[in-house]
Amino acid sequence: VQLAESGGGLVQPGGSLRLSCAVSGATFSRYYMSWYRQGPGKERELVAGIGSTGGITNSADSVKGRFTISRDNAKNTVYLQMNSLKPEDTAVYYCYASYLRAYWGQGTQVTVSS
Repeated sequence: VQLAESGGGLVQPGGSLRLSCAVSGATFSRYYMSWYRQGPGKERELVAGIGSTGGITNSADSVKGRFTISRDNAKNTVYLQMNSLKPEDTAVYYCYASYLRAYWGQGTQVTVSS
């Protein structure tokens, strides 16, 4: 199973980015998908998660109202739409797939800075 994140980059405070995570080698629709992040000097933390059919989602309090997780099972892809970005959102963002076993992506850097 391989997870490939994309969409990271440098953005100004208040800006937006959309991260994508394409999954291959697995029956994507069976997997619970999540986004985690790890900021400089911080522990990895859960950002948001979404159920296998997309009907159930959850997100960390720090991103509620700003970040939205979604998935397209036809494209084997999960997304993280990030709006109103803040400098404290700067981190490496990781995609995580779980169903019987768990898998991590390699991460994509998001830097929020003026």
